Amino acid sequence: MTPAELAEVVLSAAHAVFTDRGLDRSALPERTAVERPRNPEHGDYASTLALQLAKKVGQPPRELAAALAEQLGRAPGVKSVEIAGPGFLNIRLDAAAAGVLARSIVQAGPDYGRSDRLAGERINLEFVSANPTGPVHIGGVRWAAVGDALARLLRATGADVGTEYYFNDAGSQIDRFARSLLAAAKGEPAPEDGYGGAYIAEIAAEVLTRRPDALGLDDAAAQEVFRVEGVELMFAEIKSSLRDFGVEFDTYFNEKSLHDRGELDQALDRLREQGHVYDTEGAVWLRTTDFGDDKDRVLRKSNGEWTYFAADCAYYLDKRERGFERVVIMLGADHHGYIGRMKAMAACFGDDPARNLEILIGQLVNLVRDGAPVRMSKRAGTVVTLEDLVDAIGVDASRYALARYSSDSMIDIDVELWTRATRDNPVYYVQYVAARTASVGRNAAEVGLARGDAEAFRPELLDHEKENELLKALAEFPAVVATAAELREPHRVARYLEDLSGAYHRFYDNCRVLPRGDEDVTDLHRARLWLNDATRTVIANGLHLLGVSAPERM
Repeated sequence: MTPAELAEVVLSAAHAVFTDRGLDRSALPERTAVERPRNPEHGDYASTLALQLAKKVGQPPRELAAALAEQLGRAPGVKSVEIAGPGFLNIRLDAAAAGVLARSIVQAGPDYGRSDRLAGERINLEFVSANPTGPVHIGGVRWAAVGDALARLLRATGADVGTEYYFNDAGSQIDRFARSLLAAAKGEPAPEDGYGGAYIAEIAAEVLTRRPDALGLDDAAAQEVFRVEGVELMFAEIKSSLRDFGVEFDTYFNEKSLHDRGELDQALDRLREQGHVYDTEGAVWLRTTDFGDDKDRVLRKSNGEWTYFAADCAYYLDKRERGFERVVIMLGADHHGYIGRMKAMAACFGDDPARNLEILIGQLVNLVRDGAPVRMSKRAGTVVTLEDLVDAIGVDASRYALARYSSDSMIDIDVELWTRATRDNPVYYVQYVAARTASVGRNAAEVGLARGDAEAFRPELLDHEKENELLKALAEFPAVVATAAELREPHRVARYLEDLSGAYHRFYDNCRVLPRGDEDVTDLHRARLWLNDATRTVIANGLHLLGVSAPERM
């Protein structure tokens, strides 16, 4: 029995109690939940439903809890119900009801853990969005790992998600990039405000291969060639490196298209219609202070140039008009000041900032070797890049390490730890369980042990303490996935997988799955093989949500 199924049983018991007592059934919720007690001695699951309902219907909480406990005690699969404190219900399942979960998980396969909790939500998820002026640095890599994991989680809970990468192919940064390429092609030092690193010389050489006539042009024309060709080459490299990292986007959106299609003018017109635009000193302003911003924002300068904020407004409106009801943007640690103006901008469009716009801020990441931070890339010259991280610890370890921590905490990625084939390496610890469960399956086949027909499965045999502990851990997976998606916290999945791995190791050490020597294969061996394979399923499903492989051998 899963927690969700038990919650339905609890709610059904409440309906019966309310009917018997003539209480107002409209006070009953459409759904309820059960939780695992912190202390296993308090039972398998706990419910606070009696406490929640007592005040609504004017009943003493313990009296209502007693009635619920009596009704629940008659339900199939419920071994006992105890009342604790002011009205908590501590519920114990019998072995058969708990053990049947192993079969349910194996039969569900990749679908176990999925739900429709966010069904009907259309979410635009923008992450990374680094300008094409250099390789993706380690801060952007964090968002690549976390953003892709979040997209997987949101889809697993029923949301309709569009992932998006926004890049600026115009503006001052691109101009500096183009000047840097031109200088490298001429064999000159990089401009004072330009970009350095070996990658600049590499791309400049590629541009000359494409356009050998470029250096024969005047500087303005040559710089334009290096801008257009350089941006295309750099962005192709960014996309390739992200693809190798397991991250691809549904949409790659360039800022220039907003200008070309006149969307900045359209956004300005919409904001004027809403009554939040004013003109002063030749510039066009948005009155964001009406909605909590610390100052009003310029949309168009007095010289007629659009500001970056104007493009932000147009881009937000573009997403909303594409049918996304919630816009989620992931930004780096240096963008905290961005939140207020963007929330105010959404309000100026007439949206509800709390509902339609969500901004997530990620903290810094350091790559550490021999106890000291790795300061720069040999190729980029100034920062640690995606390729540096992958070269140091691999794709799986990189994705797991970056997704394992709450995004609002700074992290140090220790090269020695994340390449160690020991249990203190979190990704190794979890992947080892994936490999061990697969190995048990292979060894079982060699000795003639098969799970057998699902109808012949005897879940009541899984009554060992460590089997029960593992089953309870497996039962939590759907709730972990739903919570991680709703709170935008993929790290919850990683930490869950580590806890589950610990429960499996304790099961493996105490409950032999395979028969010894000439020992006959029994129903207990078969039942434990179901449990082993259920663990393999959940580990694989959880790692997939993080974009990490579940190896069959290590």
